[in-house]
Amino acid sequence: MLLRARDSVLLIVDVQQRLFPAIHGGEQALERIRFLMQAAAKLDIPILVTEHYSKGLGHSVESVLELAPPESVIEKIYFSAPREPEFAERISRLERNQIVVCGCETHVCVLQSAMVLAEKGYHTSVVADAVGSRRAEDKHAALSRMQANGLEIPTSEMVVFEWLERGGTDAFRSVIPLIK
Repeated sequence: MLLRARDSVLLIVDVQQRLFPAIHGGEQALERIRFLMQAAAKLDIPILVTEHYSKGLGHSVESVLELAPPESVIEKIYFSAPREPEFAERISRLERNQIVVCGCETHVCVLQSAMVLAEKGYHTSVVADAVGSRRAEDKHAALSRMQANGLEIPTSEMVVFEWLERGGTDAFRSVIPLIK
C-alpha cells in the first residue's frame, strides 16, 4: 500500500541522549530522521516523539527536539509505545491509519512498537535508513522479522515521494530542496 500524507503519522522512537552515541551508523540514521521530520512538517503530517525512561536515557537528542512540534514528546516505560496509555490515546485521537516509524533501537522499541501498531490495525512502515541499533546484526534481523510479519520497510526517500504523490505542486516545490 502506498503511503498518503493525509493518512500518515511520523513516529520517532527513542532517539535519546545517552543511548544514541552507541547506535551503529547513528549519524546517518539521524540525518534521515531529520529529513523525514522536515518533510512531515512541510506536508502537515503529525509527528510524535517517544522517550523511553528519560530519567535514565536522557531526553531526545537536541537535533530531533528542535524539529519536534510542541507537545509531541511522550514519555514511556513500555518498550512498545502503543502499550503506553498516553501514546495510545494520542495516536487514536489523530484518526490516521498509516504510521511511519523510525528511531532506536530497531530490535527493541522500534520492533515492539511497530508490531503492536500493526496488530492494532495500523498500516505500519519502518524506515530502513532511519532506524538503528547498537549492533548492525540486530538492526538487520529486526527489519527482516518485521517484513516477514507484513510490515513495510521503505527508505526515507520512498516515504517522502509517496507522501508527495506528484511533482509540480507547491508541496513538491517546498520539499524538493530537502532532497537535493
